[in-house]
Amino acid sequence: MKKNFKMQDLDCANCAAKMERAIAKIDGVNSVSISFMGQRMSIEAEESCFEEVMEKVVKACKKVEPDCKIIR
Repeated sequence: MKKNFKMQDLDCANCAAKMERAIAKIDGVNSVSISFMGQRMSIEAEESCFEEVMEKVVKACKKVEPDCKIIR
Protein backbone atom coordinates (compact mmCIF):
# COMPACT_ATOMS: atom_id res chain seq x y z
CA MET A 1 0.00 0.00 0.00
CA LYS A 2 1.37 3.40 -0.97
CA LYS A 3 0.23 6.63 0.69
CA ASN A 4 1.24 10.28 0.59
CA PHE A 5 1.30 12.58 3.60
CA LYS A 6 1.82 16.29 4.09
CA MET A 7 4.56 17.24 6.53
CA GLN A 8 4.26 20.35 8.67
CA ASP A 9 7.24 22.25 10.15
CA LEU A 10 9.91 20.21 8.38
CA ASP A 11 12.74 22.73 8.77
CA CYS A 12 15.72 21.45 6.78
CA ALA A 13 16.71 19.13 3.95
CA ASN A 14 19.27 17.39 6.15
CA CYS A 15 16.56 16.46 8.66
CA ALA A 16 14.38 15.15 5.83
CA ALA A 17 17.26 12.92 4.67
CA LYS A 18 17.83 11.64 8.23
CA MET A 19 14.13 10.83 8.57
CA GLU A 20 14.13 9.05 5.22
CA ARG A 21 17.07 6.85 6.26
CA ALA A 22 15.51 6.05 9.65
CA ILE A 23 12.12 5.18 8.13
CA ALA A 24 13.71 2.96 5.46
CA LYS A 25 15.08 0.75 8.26
CA ILE A 26 11.64 0.08 9.79
CA ASP A 27 10.33 -3.45 9.21
CA GLY A 28 7.43 -3.47 6.77
CA VAL A 29 8.52 -0.34 4.88
CA ASN A 30 9.12 -1.11 1.20
CA SER A 31 10.06 2.42 0.14
CA VAL A 32 9.99 5.99 1.43
CA SER A 33 10.63 9.38 -0.11
CA ILE A 34 10.55 12.71 1.72
CA SER A 35 10.51 15.96 -0.22
CA PHE A 36 11.77 18.89 1.84
CA MET A 37 10.77 21.41 -0.85
CA GLY A 38 7.31 19.91 -1.24
CA GLN A 39 6.89 19.20 2.49
CA ARG A 40 5.57 15.74 1.55
CA MET A 41 6.30 12.12 2.37
CA SER A 42 5.46 9.15 0.19
CA ILE A 43 5.61 5.77 1.89
CA GLU A 44 4.97 2.26 0.67
CA ALA A 45 4.47 -0.43 3.29
CA GLU A 46 2.78 -3.75 3.86
CA GLU A 47 -0.99 -3.22 3.95
CA SER A 48 -1.53 -5.74 6.75
CA CYS A 49 0.58 -3.73 9.22
CA PHE A 50 0.37 -0.20 7.77
CA GLU A 51 -0.97 1.48 10.94
CA GLU A 52 1.68 -0.19 13.09
CA VAL A 53 4.37 0.94 10.63
CA MET A 54 3.02 4.50 10.67
CA GLU A 55 3.26 4.63 14.48
CA LYS A 56 6.96 3.76 14.17
CA VAL A 57 7.38 6.31 11.35
CA VAL A 58 5.94 9.08 13.54
CA LYS A 59 8.30 8.15 16.38
CA ALA A 60 11.30 8.11 14.04
CA CYS A 61 10.40 11.55 12.69
CA LYS A 62 9.93 12.98 16.20
CA LYS A 63 13.43 11.78 17.17
CA VAL A 64 14.96 13.72 14.28
CA GLU A 65 12.77 16.81 14.42
CA PRO A 66 10.39 17.02 17.40
CA ASP A 67 8.30 19.89 15.94
CA CYS A 68 7.56 18.12 12.64
CA LYS A 69 4.05 16.73 12.19
CA ILE A 70 2.80 14.19 9.67
CA ILE A 71 -0.67 15.24 8.51
CA ARG A 72 -2.83 12.22 7.69
